[in-house]
Amino acid sequence: MSHETLSENNQALPSIPSTAIKLDKSTLNRCWLNWAMHNITVASYDRMEGHGFVKALMPAVEKMYPGDIAKQVEVLKPHTAYFNTEPQLGAIVTGIVVGMEEQRANGEPVDANSIQTIKNSLMGPIAGIGDSSIQGTLIPILLSIAISLSYGGSMLGPLFYIIVFNVLIISLSYRAFHSGYRLGVKSVDYFVSENANKIRECMSIIGVTVIGGIASSYINLSTSLKFTSGGVNIDAQKILDGIFPNLLPLLAVLGVWLLLTKFKLSVVKTMLVTLLISGVGAFIGIF
Repeated sequence: MSHETLSENNQALPSIPSTAIKLDKSTLNRCWLNWAMHNITVASYDRMEGHGFVKALMPAVEKMYPGDIAKQVEVLKPHTAYFNTEPQLGAIVTGIVVGMEEQRANGEPVDANSIQTIKNSLMGPIAGIGDSSIQGTLIPILLSIAISLSYGGSMLGPLFYIIVFNVLIISLSYRAFHSGYRLGVKSVDYFVSENANKIRECMSIIGVTVIGGIASSYINLSTSLKFTSGGVNIDAQKILDGIFPNLLPLLAVLGVWLLLTKFKLSVVKTMLVTLLISGVGAFIGIF
């Protein structure tokens, strides 16, 4: 076989790096830190965490394609698309994508469409698990403990929440990212299977139970309404306690829930409505 024929055959081969690209731990940690610190950078309704996702991938992409700005832009630009999930547990998606982009850079059969499909298929399930377990369970539990420790003006409550919350969240995010990178697409099965649905349902039930326990323990509401009927002094609060103890706190919780869900009010507007009702009630002597 002539040298010309060998040259032609070599040109027909796909472009594969002469040495396999392997991201070092320092680069991976920079990717994770970028996600942890910038996941909602330049957040907008049409992008949400998309720009934060690009920020997280940049150290890895710069390592894979050093000096090739055009290739870096080609790889990163699709990741500016809409992406939204629970940030802490969602670090696993960032880890998975970093691993897939590494495989793609090494010439393995991984294309941009496959990577985007994985992202889009995971962000919903992970948001469901993360919101119910972190926002709906972990945070209320930590806050209830912090509130108990804060009675009497103690600084122990705020310090407890700040320290414990950050230790747990940072540890979870770090482990999730590196687990996603290590497991790759295999981790998809953990979040889109029937078991994942059961986990989400369990965490939702736990979250509702925790919120109910906190509401019954820390929400105090009573009426000072008293009047005389037929020469008999009537205390409205005592009557309510005899019929249904803690009825007013329950109605207050249900009222806030209706404002947030049925009437679709924001948290700030709900707080303003609550303050208005409280003020009017105190002024006319109901509370």
